[in-house]
Amino acid sequence: MGNVQAFTTRNHMLMKNYILPVVWLMGAVWLLTGYGMANEVAFEKHVLSPDFLSEGAAVADVNKDGVSDIVAGSYWFEGPDWQPHAFRPVKTYAPDTDYSDTFFNHAMDVNRDGWVDILRIALPGGGLYWYENPQGAQGQWAMRSAHPSVNNESPRFVDIDGDGRDDILFSDGEREQMVWLHPPETAGDTVWTRHAISEEGAPGTSRFSHGLGLGDVNNDGRDDVIVREGWWHAPHDPTTDGWVFREANLGEPAAQMYAYDVDADGDNDVVASSAHEYGIWWYEQRQNAGGNVEWVRHLIHDGFSQSHGLVLRDVNGDGLPDLVTGKRYFAHNGKDPGSHEPAVLYWFEMTREDGTPQWIPHRIDDDSGVGVELIVEDVTGDGRPDIVTANKKGVFLFEQR
Repeated sequence: MGNVQAFTTRNHMLMKNYILPVVWLMGAVWLLTGYGMANEVAFEKHVLSPDFLSEGAAVADVNKDGVSDIVAGSYWFEGPDWQPHAFRPVKTYAPDTDYSDTFFNHAMDVNRDGWVDILRIALPGGGLYWYENPQGAQGQWAMRSAHPSVNNESPRFVDIDGDGRDDILFSDGEREQMVWLHPPETAGDTVWTRHAISEEGAPGTSRFSHGLGLGDVNNDGRDDVIVREGWWHAPHDPTTDGWVFREANLGEPAAQMYAYDVDADGDNDVVASSAHEYGIWWYEQRQNAGGNVEWVRHLIHDGFSQSHGLVLRDVNGDGLPDLVTGKRYFAHNGKDPGSHEPAVLYWFEMTREDGTPQWIPHRIDDDSGVGVELIVEDVTGDGRPDIVTANKKGVFLFEQR
């Protein structure tokens, strides 16, 4: 009996001093990770290159190994270790004096051969080119021209006709006309089809125009084309010339623009950011006393300048879209307001309290920033959106943990 009592006492002490604290700790961790910490977001910074290669980037499985790769400038960086491979002549640039010849990158299977090709848009007014994937062969990729002159500093890679493939929305630099290009239709084809949206000389079509978006402004189920001077109402068939321009005051020179019902009142508003000054805003769509639409500007944040790349995307998985942006470092080689301030990267968490939208700023980094575009998507395959950015500071992946 004494042995049994001694065993019971020792077992009780073991439970009290060791097992129960561990169980309590595990329970606390489960509660934090399962509930209280579920919407906490953290990022791990990966420097793919410290060199100024590009102002834009792309994500795709370039070599068909089932792992996402990252494209920027003259390189594709092989995931998951980000080994660089040059697909065109390598060029690097001086941040304080130069501009890259790659403002935008994109990746898609242009010629329908089953391999992802790489697109490059040069400086505003320059050409749109695509580089044919050599299907695993070494060496430089063959370059082909898709369009000789691309205006507007925020051309968009978006699906305009709903066929599941990305088109390219921009201003034709030869005519100052808003257009979209449809990629080649059949395997082996290399011809892009041009569709006009506007008349020549329309708003948002000059060489250095800022601000461009695609979204359903009037809730008719069709995506319209947005510039800061207004928007083109999409016809039933976007390949026709039946786009009608509606004037609107949507702010100063902007980056990417988005249509979204920010205040949940049933109509879509517009979200935009200042490309070279300070400010990120949403423009509330209202009807005035006369029944006409007016746009009321609401400030989201003005703590840094040159938010030349903007993405609307649900970062924390709560069902509401958040904003990701930051400072484009030395956009004009140090001649913009706030040029010498830190090159920050932020995500702005969207919440609604009693129907009122709020945007909570979360700083991710202060030594990277954005270029003229950034990518927010799941690069690592863990189900969480990551961030890829390229600019005069280098090329970066921010892996969400």
